[in-house]
Amino acid sequence: MKQTVDLTKQSKRKITTKAVAFTGIVAAVYAVTTLAIAPLSFGAIQLRFSEVLVLLAFIDAGFAPGLILGCVIANAFSPMGIVDVVFGTACTTAALIGITKSKNLFVATLWPTICNAFIGVELYIVLGLPLFFSMATVALGEFAVVTCIGYPLFRYILNNQKLVEQLKINR
Repeated sequence: MKQTVDLTKQSKRKITTKAVAFTGIVAAVYAVTTLAIAPLSFGAIQLRFSEVLVLLAFIDAGFAPGLILGCVIANAFSPMGIVDVVFGTACTTAALIGITKSKNLFVATLWPTICNAFIGVELYIVLGLPLFFSMATVALGEFAVVTCIGYPLFRYILNNQKLVEQLKINR
């Protein structure tokens, strides 16, 4: 039996138990994966392997809240603290908006590279790191993880229609 909760009387969207569960699971996996390899996840040269999860939003935009929450939790433990919570989460949110609007998987993989390059601005302001070097290295890390690893992985997932249907939150 599917349980739902009305958001408001006027709202046509409903929050399902499945959506709440997926949000919590995705947030936890994102945060734990980021923090488990924290030395690679933060700084000018970063490989945040948890970022591959943002491509779940290409399958279903309902994954976005869990990904944003996971980013907030992970960034709360960043060496830059609240600045990273605000700035880093804003970059991930912008990337997720681009991903959910994309019709092509390859294009979707480029949004995190473009949006998270602006983390270099944060590194420049907070840590005094070279601006363009920081932007380039963060972008390269995102490209390596989301495009080079995520694209083939999600092509495989998208070719398995049964799996795609299981991953859809709002079906």
